[in-house]
Parts: sequence; C-alpha cells; structure tokens
Amino acid sequence: MVKEIEIYSESEMIALGHRIGKLLDKNMVIALTGDLGAGKTTLTKGIGQALGVESTINSPTFIILKVHFGRMPLYHMDVYRIGPDSGDDYLEEYFEKEGVAVIEWAENIAHLLPDSYLGIEIKNLGGTKRAVRLSGNNPKYEKIIESVIV
Repeated sequence: MVKEIEIYSESEMIALGHRIGKLLDKNMVIALTGDLGAGKTTLTKGIGQALGVESTINSPTFIILKVHFGRMPLYHMDVYRIGPDSGDDYLEEYFEKEGVAVIEWAENIAHLLPDSYLGIEIKNLGGTKRAVRLSGNNPKYEKIIESVIV
C-alpha cells in the first residue's frame, strides 16, 4: 500500500509524526528517505512526542544512534555516513529491542532492513511544502497508513 500527503509547514510535519507515533508498537521500523533538509528529523520529533519522549530529538548524524525513552524506547538512527561495507551491521539488533527504530537515510542500509517496515519518503516541493509518501507491505503498517492519511 502506498499513499501520499502534502505538508505545508514544520508544525504539520510534527503533527503527522505524532499521528504515526500514536499508532506504533514494539519492534516497528520506520525507514525515512529524502534529501537533506526535507524534514526527516522534524517528523521524528512528532513520533517522539507521541511516544512520550521528553529529551531533545535532533539529528544523530555524527554518532549514528541516539536512544530516547518514553512509553517505549525510540532508536533514532542517522545512517547518512554508512553503507554496506561500513561494519555497522550491529544496528540491525535495534529492530527487535522492544522499541521503535526510526532510520534517517534508510536507503544506505537497505541490506539490513527487515522484510516489512513503514517507508516514508519526503520530497521538498519548495519553501515549507513537502510531499510525504508512506508505503508498507504488511497489515500492521498498512493500518497505520490508512489511519493517518484519509
């Protein structure tokens, strides 16, 4: 299933993340793709808010992984600087650690992603306008897509 929505502001992106975050369960994986500055971290802030995370969510670019705690752990990854030969295969363990894994630049570790995940592609349409494309190949992710995009 694939659905698309247009977002017109940073607050709308956070709100979308919040709606998604409210529906997440343990061991769910969200694979984010999009150009630099598209809104991946902003969306993650909304997800974190819905999970009850109180710590600051910002891009973990130089340390790859930040763990935030709320009603369940949020494993926030930025894998911009890694690839198939980087030796970062340990990241895969966070997909099944009783939390939610949100991966920015997920295409860089496509070889590690589980068979099913919620894919979110964000395209910058100019200014603060964004096209957000959600995809899922599993009933649990399809249910989220249907719930957040009417």
